Amino acid sequence: MSDLENLKTSLLAEIAESGDEAAIEAVRVGALGKKGSVSDLLKTLGAMSPEERQTRGAAINALKTEITEAIAARKGALKDAAIAARLEAETVDVSLPVRTSPAERGRIHPISQIVDEITAIFGDMGFSIAEGPDVETDYYNFTALNFPEGHPAREMHDTFFFNADETGARKLLRTHTSPVQIRTMEAQKPPIRIIIPGKTYRQDSDATHSPMFHQVEGLVVDKTATVGHLRWVLEEFCKAFFEVPSVTMRFRPSFFPFTEPSFEVDIQCDRSGPIVKFGEGTDWMEILGCGMVHPNVLRAGGLDPDEYQGFAWGMGLDRIAMLKYGMPDLRDFFNADVRWMTHYGFRPLDMPTLFGGLSA
Repeated sequence: MSDLENLKTSLLAEIAESGDEAAIEAVRVGALGKKGSVSDLLKTLGAMSPEERQTRGAAINALKTEITEAIAARKGALKDAAIAARLEAETVDVSLPVRTSPAERGRIHPISQIVDEITAIFGDMGFSIAEGPDVETDYYNFTALNFPEGHPAREMHDTFFFNADETGARKLLRTHTSPVQIRTMEAQKPPIRIIIPGKTYRQDSDATHSPMFHQVEGLVVDKTATVGHLRWVLEEFCKAFFEVPSVTMRFRPSFFPFTEPSFEVDIQCDRSGPIVKFGEGTDWMEILGCGMVHPNVLRAGGLDPDEYQGFAWGMGLDRIAMLKYGMPDLRDFFNADVRWMTHYGFRPLDMPTLFGGLSA
């Protein structure tokens, strides 16, 4: 029986030394497989006499049973150890908060919000949106808008000019959205009621100026437009935009090449505290420029000033965003600071409406 004892001792040692499920499976095949060491012993039972079968056969079967049980026990222990190691490696900290969805984390830039608010207000008045190219010709940006030769706005210190082309003409980055007024009048017959939000470019940069900034202009052209209509449109806009029940406005005479008469518009406010409050107080703040469209501008747009007249106005989107939402520095609009966007940005699904509230 010494050979059986030696085989048992050897197999049990191999079982104990098996480090993973693959190793214990190799021991099982080597012992109990078709050509395994224990299987070979079982094949000899048929050639034994009845007396040998009772003694040696019983010992071989006992060896098979013991090895089978040892393999099963070792395999179970290795499986439990593998599960424990996996659980330790894949631990989940259930105390972490659930990550918010992109719709919750994302924010709309204040300029995009302001454009949506203005679109909602003027859309309710029957205005449509017009757009034009950022790269303009001198004609559309200056000449057609009644800027005389030698006007300071044409100088290099104020306007971004491109290099001259083969004809000697120089294109430029538009300094205002007013060229769209000419393009619209050329393409559309009155009555015209449009607003023109867009980017504009001038060589200026400080806490309240940027080389690239945003403007919105409005244009109305028909046969009966008056300054009274202009005043009503601006009052209704200011009440809706600043979300106040009433506003007090004053028109001061001014000069713009493309309007005559021209006005600067102030709105009454209270600047005694940390934020500007509109619709109350005794202070005044300039918010926009406006006027009746100059006859030369109507002619440049292909319209007869003896038949048609109109009014226009323009304001800086960045400025009125700063006024409404209390932003102290214009340069922060363009810094791409996620913290600033999280604080001043707007939730993407909260679209501004007049009935639901512009900035709700």
